[in-house]
Amino acid sequence: MKVLAFNWRDPAHPEAGGAELHLSEILTRAVRDGDEVTWLAERFPGSKEEDDYRGIRILRKGSWYNAHLALGDLYRRRLRGERFDLVLEDINKVPFFTPRYVDAPVLAVVPHLFGAAVFQEASPLVGAVVWAHESLIPHVYRGIPFLAISESTRDDLVRRGIPRSSIDVVRCGLDQDAYEVLIPPERREEPVIAFVGRLRKYKGAQYLIRALPRVLGRVPSARIEIVGDGPYREALESLARRLGIGDRVAFLGPLPHRGKVEALNRALVAVAPSPKEGWGLTVIEANACGTPVVASRSPGLIESVKDGETGILVPHGDVTALADAIADLLQDRARRLAMAEAGLRWARGFTWERCYRESRAVMERAAGASAA
Repeated sequence: MKVLAFNWRDPAHPEAGGAELHLSEILTRAVRDGDEVTWLAERFPGSKEEDDYRGIRILRKGSWYNAHLALGDLYRRRLRGERFDLVLEDINKVPFFTPRYVDAPVLAVVPHLFGAAVFQEASPLVGAVVWAHESLIPHVYRGIPFLAISESTRDDLVRRGIPRSSIDVVRCGLDQDAYEVLIPPERREEPVIAFVGRLRKYKGAQYLIRALPRVLGRVPSARIEIVGDGPYREALESLARRLGIGDRVAFLGPLPHRGKVEALNRALVAVAPSPKEGWGLTVIEANACGTPVVASRSPGLIESVKDGETGILVPHGDVTALADAIADLLQDRARRLAMAEAGLRWARGFTWERCYRESRAVMERAAGASAA
């Protein structure tokens, strides 16, 4: 097939995250199998307008605030004359509304939608813009097939008015060669708590920091290691200082992949305290390193964490429940090791090749149904 993808970022973007990883794992395999792929994304400092990523042609225009308009214009100016078998629109942030102007069948790929959660991160004005655009999805994408990465995202789409029969669910994969146990769980003694993710308000690292004083009441030597960076870092550092635990919270920054794996291997527990995820890829990464997880009982995370088996789910925003669950695992070695072993078994079931094969079947149906 000849495929065109719309996404706000591409894999080379310095803030590329799970949505970009998911799409790139599918599309690089599509290129491997003979497809021709073009990916439209926003520009970023130092980027080229035209680039190549593992065989994918990357075209860039616009920036973080206007890519939803700029990429539509780029398509009209440069690509309208090209024939595409399928357009993959990754609906992550403001939609591109591609069914209104592309001359090809569309498959909407949805990691997750923000909904009211956008107001936790953005200003009221920006939040209102995102919320308003998301509210138009059932109207603009009427009759369009959807590919969701979790049952939680599917259910959110159904609540918004998308027919359940129009939505396929294919869970994300994991690079099994990239995540491994470097330090066996039974040999980890230092009570390190890991957080891996972007430092944005909606990711919830502030709840972990607020929970630490209560954890220290039971495990005095506990400390947090935070892997990642973002615009909320300064506020998080300030919060740790105000709580008098600045020396117990280490901000490690955006580590290279090996450094992230080493951090997860140092930890006895990893924490995912966000209010909403598409799936919870960092949870599976932690499990693949032999690290059980304490997470919010939130969309996406309720599927990536097997509660009571590979980790513990707590009410989102409940700092006391979060602290107690972390301290329980730090102190209960037998339970922690049992969860570590269960997490390893759970993580082994996820591969990007499986994700690609299942997603490819959805792509071919979307292209073929529209052609017919």
